[in-house]
Amino acid sequence: MDLIDVTLGRIPMQVSLRMTMAGVPHGFTTRQGGVSEGIYASLNLGKNRGDDLDKVRENYSRVCSALGVERDKLVFSNQVHGSGVRIVTAEDAGKGLDRRVDYEADGLVTNVEGLVLTVFGADCLTVLLCDPVHRAIGAVHAGWRGTAENIVGQAVRTMKEAYGTRPEDLTAALGPCISRCCFETDEDVPEALRRKLGEDILPYLDGPGEGGKFRVDLKGINALLLQKSGVLREFTDISPDCTLCKPEKYWSHRYTKGERGSQAALIALPGEKVGA
Repeated sequence: MDLIDVTLGRIPMQVSLRMTMAGVPHGFTTRQGGVSEGIYASLNLGKNRGDDLDKVRENYSRVCSALGVERDKLVFSNQVHGSGVRIVTAEDAGKGLDRRVDYEADGLVTNVEGLVLTVFGADCLTVLLCDPVHRAIGAVHAGWRGTAENIVGQAVRTMKEAYGTRPEDLTAALGPCISRCCFETDEDVPEALRRKLGEDILPYLDGPGEGGKFRVDLKGINALLLQKSGVLREFTDISPDCTLCKPEKYWSHRYTKGERGSQAALIALPGEKVGA
């Protein structure tokens, strides 16, 4: 089952039907439905992009209201395109929007009810994870460098070690990102991915084509890495959307040449028992 588009209040998002049925608040935001202006119009969730901070806070208030979560329970990270995964505790509540983030990580996991794990993208892939059996969740930022380091696999391992998660119980949702149709690179990117991840990823690499360029399927590679980690394919939802193809709907770093806001992927663990 793929991610579906929904409108929660005034906020367009994509959600996983399986996670929705389990009662897990989550979503992949678009760039629509906020109050930011100019190059940040309108739902910019990037605090450090240069936007007016009051507008960013209002954008978060709208998103949190739509999801039914508390804004002061948001948890961000300093994303560095690596493979670090942080175990988030109640002490981290508010880090990012209202408190300083004092760590670097591209993945967040927790089993604390109410915390809202938040990762960002504007062409990079974001991934949400939910273990309804052991009541744990994860959020991952996977650009090509993080993909090369198998950050999604690291997130699954961290949840297994910290919470007893069985990979076959996980639901994974892969959000909108720059897709195979548009992710054009020089040879160094596919070569780094192949060197780190092996020959199994070759079906997700195209090229060389015109001008010696290659194309990369980040969603396909990360779905494969999740499968190799034990996550069932039928429990993996994949957005069909390409951020570069739809710049009116999503922030795209390549399309805007860096003059942009950010969308977010958010997930929280509800207070009552999560369904299987």
